[in-house]
Amino acid sequence: MILKKYTVIVLQRLNNLCSHFLKTYIPQVPQDTSAYFIFKLYNIFKEEIKRHNMDSLFFNIEVPLSRILADMERTGVMVDRKSLRELSKEVDLNIDNISKDIFKIAGQEFNLNSPKQLRKVLFENLGLPPQKKTKTGYSTDEEVLRKLSFKYHVAKLILEYRQFSKLKYTYLIPFIQQADNSSSKIHASFNQTATKTGRLSSSSPNLQNIPIREDFAQRIRRVFVPSFDGGYILSSDYSQIELRVLAHFSGEDALLHAFRNGKDIHLYTASILFGIDIQKVTKKQRDAAKRVNFGIIYGMSSYGLAKELHISEDEARSFIEDYFARYPKIKKFIDSIIKEAKSKGYVKTITGRIRYLPDINSSNRDLREFSFRQAINTPIQGTAADIIKIAMVNIFREFNKEGLSSKLILQVHDELVFDVNKKELKKVVDIVKNNMENSINLVVPLVANLKIGKNWLELSPLTSNNEI
Repeated sequence: MILKKYTVIVLQRLNNLCSHFLKTYIPQVPQDTSAYFIFKLYNIFKEEIKRHNMDSLFFNIEVPLSRILADMERTGVMVDRKSLRELSKEVDLNIDNISKDIFKIAGQEFNLNSPKQLRKVLFENLGLPPQKKTKTGYSTDEEVLRKLSFKYHVAKLILEYRQFSKLKYTYLIPFIQQADNSSSKIHASFNQTATKTGRLSSSSPNLQNIPIREDFAQRIRRVFVPSFDGGYILSSDYSQIELRVLAHFSGEDALLHAFRNGKDIHLYTASILFGIDIQKVTKKQRDAAKRVNFGIIYGMSSYGLAKELHISEDEARSFIEDYFARYPKIKKFIDSIIKEAKSKGYVKTITGRIRYLPDINSSNRDLREFSFRQAINTPIQGTAADIIKIAMVNIFREFNKEGLSSKLILQVHDELVFDVNKKELKKVVDIVKNNMENSINLVVPLVANLKIGKNWLELSPLTSNNEI
């Protein structure tokens, strides 16, 4: 059934490719002739790949990776069905209780999932102050409800209702439906060409977007367990990889110093921005520095940063100006990236992956500035994606060489998750750490943080002091 589903998808896409590149309209490519058309397309594409110097990216990274993703999809992720059903019942109870509390405040029952009915109850019946208007009426989106929640309890309850509803319909119901078979496994899809930065995405269901910060929501991760008796879930994620890539590209002395000496980059940035000793940095100051650090990577404007930090736009602008004053080579790097993008119409990652930016010189200011943000972000996020893909290829190859039964089961952007046979734990740890930290040579070290546990939520850091 799984094979049939993917065959249909491939044939549908093949139909479109034939129409565009072979100038041959075929309503439906017959399965027994698909190889012929794939070969004809290959002869066209291989010349394009060669012309753009992407041979190594394609043949050494993306082609081997496709086999790894197929193996991950076939292997699946084991779930504890009992825990999954218990969590689902608890979510249903929360939804029911919150709904009753909302109806009590509103003085009536109504469809909580209907924006029209919710607008009427909030802004007409209860008299809450509208925050913004759309084409269909006053908005009841998350931003509006968060603003109202500071003063009105009903807005807070609606946010909670939506959170639990999302958990139920986005995760729990799909998980139960997929895992309700003899294997107790979820077989998600991993999409290799769905993003423009080169990042992988996941669907049916999306296992890359499972909550980790919200207290209740993160419990979903507890249902993901090893498939081996006495086995482990091993998680290994890169430490601040995008900021390390930024340090590599920009050559910013302060960042190089921080990463080479193992400093907490957000504490370090906070101490520079606020002009205080690193030991005196508060949690709030570190959080502000963290948001500035990542905001720079994503090309965030002063307006965007102001919303993130809940400060005025002038204060946010001052933060960004101070950041660039203290990290001048980062500003120089960003300016050079935008200049090159405007000249060439595209940007590249470290492996030569290309992202075209057709609106980089647009007369439309919004389109142009959005392209500027893409130009800044793509070489950094795309390079981080390339790095973890190289690590995946090398780890998979070494697992096969050693004849290991342990499996790579998930990739969540900067994190790899493994289903580990207890007998193979030490060997798996050595292979994973070595290949993640040596997948590519940057001017700063790559650091992989490894954790193990009996489920994906309850993981303990793996250090040199752990006995394996």
